[in-house]
Amino acid sequence: MVAAAKCGSSSGRGTLRGRLRENESMATHTSWRVGGPADRFYQPADLDDLCVFLGGLDADEPLTWVGLGSNLLVRDGGIRGTVVCTTGALGHIELLLPNVVRAEAGVPSAKVARFSSRHGLAGAEFLAGIPGTVGGALAMNAGAFGSETWSRVAEVETIDRFGRIRKRAPADYEIAYRSVRGPAGEWFVAACFQLQTGDPEEGKARIRDLLARRGAAQPTQIPNAGSVFRNPPNDHAARLIETAGLKGLCEGKACISDLHANFIVNSGGATAADIERLIERVHAEVLQQHGVDLVREVRIVGETV
Repeated sequence: MVAAAKCGSSSGRGTLRGRLRENESMATHTSWRVGGPADRFYQPADLDDLCVFLGGLDADEPLTWVGLGSNLLVRDGGIRGTVVCTTGALGHIELLLPNVVRAEAGVPSAKVARFSSRHGLAGAEFLAGIPGTVGGALAMNAGAFGSETWSRVAEVETIDRFGRIRKRAPADYEIAYRSVRGPAGEWFVAACFQLQTGDPEEGKARIRDLLARRGAAQPTQIPNAGSVFRNPPNDHAARLIETAGLKGLCEGKACISDLHANFIVNSGGATAADIERLIERVHAEVLQQHGVDLVREVRIVGETV
C-alpha cells in the first residue's frame, strides 16, 4: 500500500519545465496580501516535473509548501529556502471510478465540489465553502458547514523531498478536528474522495445555498485568511472573541471583522506584523477574560524584519 515509486516520464526526467523565481514576493500568493519575499519560488509544470525538481534539491534545502495561501501568514521578513506552489500546477481532477473523484493538491476545494455535483455525486458540496486547495484541506482536515475533508477521503498520494510517490490510506494518519498527523517528510499531492450518488441539480442548489450563507456571514470581499482560531470544545471562537469586546479591534491596518469575530481582515496596507500582533492580542484577551486558551488555525511561517 505504501511502497514508494519514483515518478517522472522517461522523456522529461532531468529537465525542469516549471517556473523558478528568486526573491518572489509572497504578498501576491497569500489571501491576506502580506508577506516578504521567498528566496526561491517554484511552480512545477505537473507532478512529474515536481518529482524532478525535488530530486535535484540539496537534502538540507528548507521547503515550504503553499497552495492558494488562504490559511497562511507569511512574516514580513519572508521565507528562507524554497517555496513550492501547487496552485496552477497540480490541477488535474478526474472521475476515477463511478463514485470516486481524484483531485491533485493544487485543485481548489470549491472546484471539487462543483465537479462532483456535475457528475451526479453528493457529499462534497461543503468543499465549496473552503477557500483553499485540496492539499491544504488535507493538511489541516479543513471543514465547513458541519463536514470535514477526511470524512470523504478514501486514499491520498504523497511525495517526499526525493521525489518519491506513495499511496496511503486514512489509517496511516491521526485525524482530528483541524489536525492531521502522518509520516514525517511527506506532502500531499492528490486525494481520492469516496462520494455517494446524487442529483446534479440538487447538488448545484446545495452549493449555491452554502455559498450564500458563507457570503452573508463572512467578510469574503476583504483580504482575510478564514478562521484564525479553532473552535474550542462545545464553544465557538467567534463568540469568545466578540464577548471579550474585541470585534472591530485593530492593530495598524489589520482589524477583527465586524461581520465575523474569528476573521482578521487587511483593511488596506496591513503588514504581517500587524496581523500577528492582533492574533496575539486576541489570544491573550480571551485567555484573560474567559480562561480559554485558543488554538491558532492559521499557519505562520517566515522571518520577522
